[in-house]
Amino acid sequence: MFVIFGASGKVGHATAVALRNAGQPVRAVVRRARQGEALAKIGCEMATADLTDPASVASAIKGAAAVQMLCPVPVGDIDPASTMERMIDVAAHALRADPPPAVLALSDYGAELDEGTGLTRLFHLLEARLKPLATHLTLLRSAEHMQNWAAMLPVMLATGRLPSLHQPLDRAFATVATQDVGALAAELLLEAPSTKTPRIVSVEGPRRVSLIDVARAFSPAVGRDIVAEAVPRTAWAPMLQRAGLSPNHVQLITELYDAVNVGQIDVEKGVSEQRFGKTELPDACASMLAAHVKSR
Repeated sequence: MFVIFGASGKVGHATAVALRNAGQPVRAVVRRARQGEALAKIGCEMATADLTDPASVASAIKGAAAVQMLCPVPVGDIDPASTMERMIDVAAHALRADPPPAVLALSDYGAELDEGTGLTRLFHLLEARLKPLATHLTLLRSAEHMQNWAAMLPVMLATGRLPSLHQPLDRAFATVATQDVGALAAELLLEAPSTKTPRIVSVEGPRRVSLIDVARAFSPAVGRDIVAEAVPRTAWAPMLQRAGLSPNHVQLITELYDAVNVGQIDVEKGVSEQRFGKTELPDACASMLAAHVKSR
């Protein structure tokens, strides 16, 4: 049984679908039962769990041949770092108490760094907690998800602008489609363990892009010219707070983009295997717009 945490999310859903298409049994773990309707229709066994609740996590991993673990950054939390640290501790404890033969943890570029990276530091903590597990461990570090820009579609449609914390606008960075991350995760879960030491795999898209490239890719999708706009650093916090983020969350994002913009967040050279997704940015932009229109 393959146990997939965060199965209602974009990456987890893609992993679950890929495993079911390969004829594998999947237990899809969601926080609320209604989130699992589509997964139940493709034959997944459903389980509900709260990553801050040890009993529900322990129940979800019972009998697993492999576990895909995701500890998401909690949106809308007053202190997201503390909550995510709690999730990590609960997950690590459950996996130590009842270790499956294999664990794949969804992590981030830059997770090898232990300070000065904001949100990414939490993925460093996740990796550190899981590395002592008595099981075959794969750490799948992904670049920034293309689908994150879907949140900016209302602004692009209304104003023709794409505001961003990425600076300078012409600096190329790694990005990847969530479906490619999920598909690779399924592939890695199906592989026989090849080493007793943690396996580190990094994944990004077929080519690196700048914010100017992102704006150009969205332009034909939305039917108007989109212009990339660098948000002045002094305006980051007010903008993020207007979006409803707590001061603690704002600080984590600020630290992250300070690190991103000086090139600190990237593939760990000489340590991780490098994989590349197939989804091109314009295709991802078109899919994001279609999903946005459908949801309205």
